[in-house]
Amino acid sequence: MYVILLGAPGAGKGTQAVTVAKALGLAHVSSGDLFREAQAKGAELGLLAKSYMEKGQLVPDEVTVKMVLERLGAADCAKGAILDGFPRTLDQAKALDVALAARGQRIDKVAYIKVSTDELLSRLGGRWICRNCQAPYHVKNLPPKVAGKCDTCGGELYQRADDSMETAKKRLDVYFAQTAPLIDYYKKAGNLVELDGEGEIDSVGRALVEALQTGVRS
Repeated sequence: MYVILLGAPGAGKGTQAVTVAKALGLAHVSSGDLFREAQAKGAELGLLAKSYMEKGQLVPDEVTVKMVLERLGAADCAKGAILDGFPRTLDQAKALDVALAARGQRIDKVAYIKVSTDELLSRLGGRWICRNCQAPYHVKNLPPKVAGKCDTCGGELYQRADDSMETAKKRLDVYFAQTAPLIDYYKKAGNLVELDGEGEIDSVGRALVEALQTGVRS
């Protein structure tokens, strides 16, 4: 079973992907994590992706598609995966469909987490990350117990360059211009589920899992 989570930066895809992956027994494949891991290793694709991400721009399709498809070939994806942050463009979606079809597979469900622009900017501008374990925090919605320190490992919290307010606005502009057409694409395919992402994290997660398990479609 292959599930895609759609939603603008800050919509909570990463948080909800963990919930869904655990509930449905799927691997969690995050394009953002793949990029950061490649950057940490100094890999060519990772460094190239970084140059785009820091400007609030989408990473070129050929780079993203290659990294994601390699990940889907891993053993833990044998029973399926939930894709978080990919695809972001129609070209990526079509490339993914072709690649999966070649393996006799397909996208089963697509969940779109809807959040207003004002709420997205509020979330993005307050996001912080642990330097050691990459655990996410938010000054308003998920603050650490001790300011500036990770609850899990005690590591220093920092704000990524692509989480500044200015970059956040650019990221949203790029998202709505290039990614929004995916909503129509998957709606026409008949496998789209739309959910309100502005409620409590747990309630959104429960609604998402229920919609995917029961096959509710938009």
